[in-house]
Amino acid sequence: MSEHQYCPKCGVAYEPLQEYCLECGARLPTNTGVVGVLASKWQRHFAWYPGDWIWPVLLFFALTVAATAAAVAANETRSSNAAQTLRATTPSVTVGPGAVQPTVAPTRSVTLPSAPAPTITTGPLPTAPGEPTSKTATAPPNPNALTFWPAGKSGYTIILESLPLSSGRPAAVKKARQAKREGLSDVGVLISSQYSSLHAGYYAIFSGIFQTEAQAASGVSAARAKGFPDAYQSRVTR
Repeated sequence: MSEHQYCPKCGVAYEPLQEYCLECGARLPTNTGVVGVLASKWQRHFAWYPGDWIWPVLLFFALTVAATAAAVAANETRSSNAAQTLRATTPSVTVGPGAVQPTVAPTRSVTLPSAPAPTITTGPLPTAPGEPTSKTATAPPNPNALTFWPAGKSGYTIILESLPLSSGRPAAVKKARQAKREGLSDVGVLISSQYSSLHAGYYAIFSGIFQTEAQAASGVSAARAKGFPDAYQSRVTR
């Protein structure tokens, strides 16, 4: 699961691809740059995103593989050249009777020295910027933060109330805060057009993330008693 960032206006945690803060409605900083673009493309195809540290680690791994392959190829080329020998011979000379026989130098084989194999130092991969270590304390959760529906997850929830998009996000956030004050758990806001199982054009205030419809239905009565008489269970599917 990717690490949350915090709204610069109210300090509530938000997801990397979220455009507006669910707590105060402020527009959030855009995730730009090469790492931001790569992270956005990753999260469009996969539900799980390990964090921005994955990109320098992958780059380091690719450079290590390329350097190793180049070193092995160079070593093989030098070894092949070293196996070849050079032979020195003298030219053939016709000698007549009584002439002094020329001295012919013996044939000698010369072997080229082998180049030393390059040394590649291996060790643990560097820790990516922002990656938590065992000594880093985990930040406490923000009690005012609303619940995010898990990326790529299908399940059931209780729809407390639906507001038209024209009413604005602050109105939906206000309703969600009211539900939290009443003691309802896992309260958040969905944009219905992003889910095929919901009617488009609404902010859906929900409570709970359930595996089965029966689990969601069991909490409808409590939600109605907390001031949401139109609450009902619903499936949430991308």
